Amino acid sequence: MFDRIIFHLAIPITNIEEAKKFYGDILGSKIGRENQHAVIFDFYGHQLVGHTTKEILTPPASIYPRHFGLIFTDESDWDNLLNRCNNYNLELYQQPKLRFKNELTEHKTFFLQDPFYNILEFKFYRHYEAIFGANHIISIGDRS
Repeated sequence: MFDRIIFHLAIPITNIEEAKKFYGDILGSKIGRENQHAVIFDFYGHQLVGHTTKEILTPPASIYPRHFGLIFTDESDWDNLLNRCNNYNLELYQQPKLRFKNELTEHKTFFLQDPFYNILEFKFYRHYEAIFGANHIISIGDRS
């Protein structure tokens, strides 16, 4: 059988073709099953499902409290995705930056907003143990 657990996330979308362009063509996700109401993406080995909605989607006021994304364990993968976004002239929701410089939790991050106002964050931690560990450190994100 399988030796790892795969994360599943469902997000609202209003247009399947637009979602396939953003998540498939631009971000490089493989496109799986689809019907008139939903599309499944292989989002770097995890299942991301776009479900169409007739609700009016509105931009969030901030990245907090809701966003999702990926943590790359290889810095070059983070760099490659950022370059890919730049090559497609994507407007970044937040520019790349280095958080918590010279600390155990030091990481590179940038944010995107998909066409449906879902906010995505992409990270690379300098020290792998900071992803789930470093429990003695209370800094999380940019909120004060």
